[in-house]
Amino acid sequence: MSTRREFLSETFSSVCGFGVASAFSALGGRAALGEAAKARLALLPTNDESTGLPLIRLPEGFRYVTYGWTNDPMSDGTPTPPAHDGMGVVEERDGIVTIIRNHEVSNDGDALPLSDGSPFDSRARGGCSSLKFDTRNGQWLESQIALSGTSRNCAGGVTPWGTWLTAEETVLGVGSIDHYKKNVPRTFKQDHGWIFEVDPQGVKTPVPLTSMGRFVHEAVAIDRETGIVYETEDRGTAGFYRFVPNQKQKLAAGGTLQVAEVIGHDDLRGHVETGKVFAVRWHTIPEPTLANTPGQEKPDELGVYKQGKKLGGTTFARLEGCWSGHGKIYFDATSGGAAKAGQIWEYDPAREKLTLLFESPGKDVLNMPDNLCVNPHGGLVLCEDGDYGDDEFPQRIHLLSQNGRLIPLAVNDMQLKGEKNNFKGDYRGREWAGATFSPDGQWLFVNIQTPGLTLAITGPWESLEGQV
Repeated sequence: MSTRREFLSETFSSVCGFGVASAFSALGGRAALGEAAKARLALLPTNDESTGLPLIRLPEGFRYVTYGWTNDPMSDGTPTPPAHDGMGVVEERDGIVTIIRNHEVSNDGDALPLSDGSPFDSRARGGCSSLKFDTRNGQWLESQIALSGTSRNCAGGVTPWGTWLTAEETVLGVGSIDHYKKNVPRTFKQDHGWIFEVDPQGVKTPVPLTSMGRFVHEAVAIDRETGIVYETEDRGTAGFYRFVPNQKQKLAAGGTLQVAEVIGHDDLRGHVETGKVFAVRWHTIPEPTLANTPGQEKPDELGVYKQGKKLGGTTFARLEGCWSGHGKIYFDATSGGAAKAGQIWEYDPAREKLTLLFESPGKDVLNMPDNLCVNPHGGLVLCEDGDYGDDEFPQRIHLLSQNGRLIPLAVNDMQLKGEKNNFKGDYRGREWAGATFSPDGQWLFVNIQTPGLTLAITGPWESLEGQV
């Protein structure tokens, strides 16, 4: 039996060194993009082993089983919440893994019910659920609410000590009027915009980690050696942040929030040469909780970002997915690059160097990457989230290889006519989210956010070695 610490330290912080910086540099900027554009893998319609429906396309020999569709009864009878997003494996015991899954619900209303405990905000409908999966038998076992009363839980990240950090992608709160939804007044009882820590057993009394900042959060990743937490911000003008805790592995004990300055570069939203390396330095944010005052109708989503800019912080384009592996931090800029179709970055904390690993030349190659994770078989896994309302391309999961090639692993092929929970429509343009692997590397867990379902994918990963 693996202990929680052994499992997480080996799987999430030391798994298969990506080692792509030299590979990308050797390929050169446009050459790397050319290789990526040529990389192809035959993907076949594949039936879900749970519903029998052909929901996605996969390489030959791969299979999957779905679970936890929106409105499916959870183990306690509560309907599964919608908007499945970021996700991470936080525990493994004798082949049984525990997964924490975010629900990016921004509506106010009665909070999700908890069997034991209380919500953070009785009028916030977001939160997290926990799932258990038997990797040896390929079976989903149970699910329940793990965190309640939060809002717009988008992404987050696993910790080396076996918990999940879930992040709110909003700063709405008490007295707010949501100007994104026809200026509708909100009924929140608490201010939002925080990160929360979720234990595999769930959270009875949610506590916001206020020192980690109040802004439009996306994902987080922890450097195992130092315990420093790296944070992304999902806005057109975004900063890249780090939280230096006062006590390692005790984030609630406070710490210092800082913003990255890429020396000599005020703005990296446009084209960047693949393989280019930049030096980075950090600046302390004076007021990490600055977003609005109680009762302010339109909170300032850029309260932290503006402080960072005054100090020299560099602007990125919609920073979303973030993951650690082999001593590096990987993150993407969803709308970065000349084509505004996405950039993949690597930060080396030991050297304080930032490297561009990949820039999409167009949405046909890579259509706005969102969540990502380190692939234990080499490289990275990227989840697409194309332009909102843009269904030109079915959304895909890609493998970004160690030699700079981009290979589609899965295609969303979901078109429903009421076969499951009465969902009807063409969902092929809906985003993938929450990619995370089992500790043995054999199961990839991932979500399709709408209509909301979780998939466990497995197959002959070794057959892809020539590709990745």
